Formats: sequence, structure tokens, C-alpha cells
Amino acid sequence: MADPAQTPAFRELVGAFARIGCLSFGGPAGQVALMHREIVEERRWLTEDQFLHALNFCHLLPGPEAQQLATWIGWRLHGWRGGLAAGLLFILPGAMVILALTLAYVLAAQATWFAALFLGVKAAVLAIVLQALIRIGGRALDTPLRQGLAGAAFLALFVLDLPFPWVVGMAAVLGALVARLRPGWLGLSPPTDGGARAASPWAASVRSVLVWGLIWGTPMAAVFLAVGPDHVLWKIGVFFSQLAVVTFGGAYAVLAYMAQEAVQGFGWLSTPEMADGLGLAETTPGPLILVTQFVGFLAAFRAPEPFTPLVAGLLGAGLTTWVTFAPCFLWIFSFAPWIERLQASAFLRGALSALTAAVVGAIASLSLWFALHVLFAQVGTLQAGPLRLPAPETASLDSRAAILTIVALALVFGLKWGVLRVLASCAVGGLLLLILT
Repeated sequence: MADPAQTPAFRELVGAFARIGCLSFGGPAGQVALMHREIVEERRWLTEDQFLHALNFCHLLPGPEAQQLATWIGWRLHGWRGGLAAGLLFILPGAMVILALTLAYVLAAQATWFAALFLGVKAAVLAIVLQALIRIGGRALDTPLRQGLAGAAFLALFVLDLPFPWVVGMAAVLGALVARLRPGWLGLSPPTDGGARAASPWAASVRSVLVWGLIWGTPMAAVFLAVGPDHVLWKIGVFFSQLAVVTFGGAYAVLAYMAQEAVQGFGWLSTPEMADGLGLAETTPGPLILVTQFVGFLAAFRAPEPFTPLVAGLLGAGLTTWVTFAPCFLWIFSFAPWIERLQASAFLRGALSALTAAVVGAIASLSLWFALHVLFAQVGTLQAGPLRLPAPETASLDSRAAILTIVALALVFGLKWGVLRVLASCAVGGLLLLILT
């Protein structure tokens, strides 16, 4: 726990994170900056070193690092109830907003004006994802090995159509081995045993794993008993539970895998709808991974039996959100007491370093995949042996989408506008093109 002089009252902690949860726009970078300003600079509840140490720890875990950082801050200041309060308040405002937007999307999706508006949103999303690719790549690809891993991950995902968990898993294994033998190849300092003297809180960790494993699995048991393993709700729960374990590198990294499975594997939604969901998530506070809620809603809404479509959609959205974020609390409450040992582990540092490089390749795959499906109305598949390449029909190029994408790129990279401003401008641009054409 923090020093008594630094520890706020529980009510103060709740108030601070209620404010942070409502203002946490701008993706992980903006959310981390907001928490730093509120918690370190203004309120001085944590020191700079404590904050950065925790942020590095959260990068070692799967899931949204900003939400896990919020949970860790609450845990550091007020134990498990502080972690629960801070983590939930970071999620709930955005979850409620995106649920309302998803309902509006389902009700108005067939309207011409709505389709035009979201054409602009998709163009903006392309530019935003490309910006994320450049930013993450600039930080992560600082050695030839990392650059090679990014290129290999891109080819594995985009050209060979290999599963995302397999690709990142192999990168992590390679990174762990290289970190022990040649740490400089990954830009790492030689391993140290700085965490060797840290306490080993096995009992607390085992209790947390058992409790949060039960919390994570209880809704799945209820779904299994109520509708069985063939129902879409069970498939949603299993898929997004698996997703929660492999979401290293942030939401953009896992979107390629989620889109591949949700669109091509399960057929829950189309590629343009996937881009629409990302656009909705970009406009809301909270973690970008809340886009999973949109996917879960549509999947259940379209296969509702024995429920009504609306009830099924709400159940799908709720179950998706539950199995996406319950693991985040499990990771923090179970592993936070081990923070010194985890950060001193050469194997973990190497695995994370290589995995981050592979994530850049995954984001590049996502960017190109989205671009082809937004710009072209028809995208086939060219297959030659193990190679599977998207093959857009050149005659199906959407000129309006192309114009809006150029505008979005100019706003993001030329004028350096923020996310919300770009999304709003491109949405208005889509409506103007509808009127003018």
C-alpha cells in the first residue's frame, strides 16, 4: 500500500476515477496521460517512479494496459476494493455510451444518410489506424531483429492467413530465447536478478486466481446450462475469453485477429460493419477494446433464438464485456504482488519485446485489410498453394471513399488533428458527398 500521507480517502478515489472514466478519450496514450496528470501531478497520490513502474508492469500483461493501470492504481491505494472501483469506473462510461450507439446503429443502419455518415467514419478510421501503426512502429522497431519480426508477422497474417495467437505465440517464444542468449538483438540490457529478493505472495495470488477465475467463468456456466454449447452466446463467450488471453499490444493489435474470426470465421458481421464498430469505439471514452461489445451485440442480435433480437443483443454485449474485462482484474489482483520479479525476468522482457514487434506487423495487416474493404466494394481472394491474398476488383473502387480517405490522411498527418475532430469532420464530409452526388 501507499504511504499513509499519500493515501486518499476511498470516496476521493471513486470521485477521481469517475472523472477519469468520463474523460478518457484518445486511446491508451491519452488515457495514460490523463491518469498521470490526475494521480501523479495534481493529486500526488503516487510518485513518478511508482506510476512508470506500474505502467511497465501492465505492458507485460494481456489486455488493455490503460484499464489495467487504473485497476493497479486503485489496488495500490485501497486494496482489492480500490482496484475494483477504479477499474470498473474506467470501463463503465464508455461501455454505456457504445451500447447506446450500437442500438442507434442497428435501428438506423439501412438509412442512406446513415451509410454516408459511416463511410466518412471508416475513412477516418483508416487514417487513425495508420497513425497508430507509424507511432508504435517508430518505438518498437529499433533493431534489425524487431524489424524482421514485424515483417514476418505481416506476411504470416496477411499472406499466409495464419492464426493470430499462433503468430504472437511464436514471436514470444523466440523473444524469450533471444533475451537469454543475445539480449542486445532486442535492444534489451543484460538480464539482472533485481527481483530475486522480492517477497513471494503465493497465497494471495492463488486466492485471486480462484476467485476471479470463478467470476470469469460463472456467466459461461449459466449460458451453457441455459442454451447449450451450440448457441451463439456460448460461441461469443468462448471466443472473447480466448481473445482476452492474447491481447498483448493493445486493441489495434488484436483487431486483425478479431476481424478475421468474427467476419470470415463466424460470419457475425461484415468488414464494413467491423470498421463502423471501430469508429464507434474511437468516439467513446474508455478502452478501444470496447469495440468487442459492438461485435458481441451484432452476433447475438442476428441469431437471437430463443430470445428476441434486442434481448439477445443485450445479452451478447453484456457477456462480451464481462469475459473481456474480468480477466483484467484477475491479472492485476494475482500478479501485482509479483511486480518486481516479473519486471526482472529476462524471459518475460524478451517475450514482450518480440511480441511488440510482431504486433506492428499485425497492425499493418489490419490497416491494409481495412483499406481494401473500405475502398473497394468487391474484394475476392487469390489463392496459390499456402498463399491467400485479397484481390480487389479495380472496377469496384468507391470514389467517395477514396476522396474521404485522402481528406482523413490530410487531417491526421498534415494538420495533426485529434481523433474526435477527424471523425466528426469525415462524417460530415460523407453526408456532404451524398448531397452533392
